[in-house]
Amino acid sequence: MGTASRSATVSTGEPIDEQEALARLRQTEDTSAQYYAAWWVGRMRSRHPEVIPLLIRALAQRQPRQPDSGVEANAVARNAARSLGKLRAAQAVPELLQVLEDPDYGLREAAARALGDIGDARALPGLCRRLEGGVTGAGAPAAGTPFLQEPCEALLEALGDIGVADQAVLDAVQPFEKHERPIIRSAAWRALLILTGESRWAGKLLELLQDGSLQVRRAALMDLGAVGWRNSLEPIQRTQAENSLKLIALRGLAEHPRGEGPDLERVLEAMDALL
Repeated sequence: MGTASRSATVSTGEPIDEQEALARLRQTEDTSAQYYAAWWVGRMRSRHPEVIPLLIRALAQRQPRQPDSGVEANAVARNAARSLGKLRAAQAVPELLQVLEDPDYGLREAAARALGDIGDARALPGLCRRLEGGVTGAGAPAAGTPFLQEPCEALLEALGDIGVADQAVLDAVQPFEKHERPIIRSAAWRALLILTGESRWAGKLLELLQDGSLQVRRAALMDLGAVGWRNSLEPIQRTQAENSLKLIALRGLAEHPRGEGPDLERVLEAMDALL
């Protein structure tokens, strides 16, 4: 949106505008101020020429969490990665690929999502490498945590979002369509649907809309919306989930249509009915 002139408000009620966000990003003493500013410039889609270099610098500040240090540097780096993705900052791809090697799981996840948002094919080898070993490697549980060895959901979604259906990418994704966790299967089916256009992957996503877990139904809604699979209109309408999430999914059908199915007018009517 050109130079962002709108203001936002931090939790303390203190107003912040683009110039204040830049000032907070330039300094390195107050990580809490950096953290909010790194989020703000992405949320407001700032196009100031200093923004991306400052976010790349913030990405490089990452370090292990220090006790009593307020908002740690890694939290700033996570927000910086997310905003680089929102800003489609292709010049940050090399730095984001470096972050994929970081020991911090959350940072790797944020970097993967950012690379998917940017959509640059240079990221493909690095993303595929993090998925090596399939369900018994990258997809194996990390002992003592609820996580897997790698942020597989984000990595799979990124490969789909970049949208290059070469054999190396398909080989990296396909093992996860049989993962024990439904949300990981959903991410793999989403990627395979985008990469191949084969309706069988959409059918599997539609089945998840009937899953007994609300979390799984939410994930399937978002994945179908991200793909824009028009034939999912009626199943989305019937899904037992929040109307707000259904609206997001339906917006995806309107904005990124794939496959045959209801026309745009019917999608918009369904959205109106949920409002």
